[in-house]
Amino acid sequence: APESLMQALEDLDYLAALDNDGNLSEFGIIMSEFPLDPQLSKSLLASCEFECVDEMLTIAAMVTAPSCFLHAPPGTEEIARSRWCRFSHPAGDHFTLINVFSAFRAATASPTHPGNREQWCCEYFLSCSALSMAEMIRAELVEIMKRIELPISEPDFGSEANLLSIKKALLSGYFMHIARDVDGSGNYLMLTHKQVAQLHPFSSYCNTRRIPEWVLFHEFSISEGNSIRVVSEISPHLFAELVPQYYFSNLPPSESKDILQEVINHLVSVSATKEEQK
Repeated sequence: APESLMQALEDLDYLAALDNDGNLSEFGIIMSEFPLDPQLSKSLLASCEFECVDEMLTIAAMVTAPSCFLHAPPGTEEIARSRWCRFSHPAGDHFTLINVFSAFRAATASPTHPGNREQWCCEYFLSCSALSMAEMIRAELVEIMKRIELPISEPDFGSEANLLSIKKALLSGYFMHIARDVDGSGNYLMLTHKQVAQLHPFSSYCNTRRIPEWVLFHEFSISEGNSIRVVSEISPHLFAELVPQYYFSNLPPSESKDILQEVINHLVSVSATKEEQK
């Protein structure tokens, strides 16, 4: 459909993947080397700048592979949730996926127990095939990074600086996927349109019963009850710092946009004050 094509071109333009003539920019050409959605490619490239490549490679692989969380058989839902709690990260689902992948690798590292993978995944209500696929995707992405000579930073998952860097890398690609809880009960209104969504049942926030106000999400699914999937908390200040101004100005009017505009005005004011002091 022409509308879909125009929307796709607009998204690529927001991601700085196009030049003024509508051709791929130099940045867009590098993005196209990866067999990923453009937003995910942008986040992966941004992780080179923010020095969190190792962690972003894992996130990219995990969100590209099918969901690793299995629907628990009737009567075992609470057991599954309690097992998944072991991997929950307070910063959100993207970080929880890193924990799941790391635990999968650690538990299945022993070559003397080839059946470990299926047994471990079964115990934690996880899909062995999805995690194995994520492992293959990650290895392929590493090879592409090496082939085009992009730097791969050392793992540093868990430090405050690293968590902030991951959020910055994610926001660099997914600033179009931001939602705000408008009533404190988990009804998220997306910035791009007036659609309201709830957290996907597999979200780690559903286990902790904590509902963050501002979130970045990987995808929105109408078929799964208008839910946003793979969700992590972000701060309005971080969004305001990284969002392209021409994208923000094109957002439809809303209370959320007004709140963000105040944050942006404050950041501009603080920046101007610092310049004057210099």
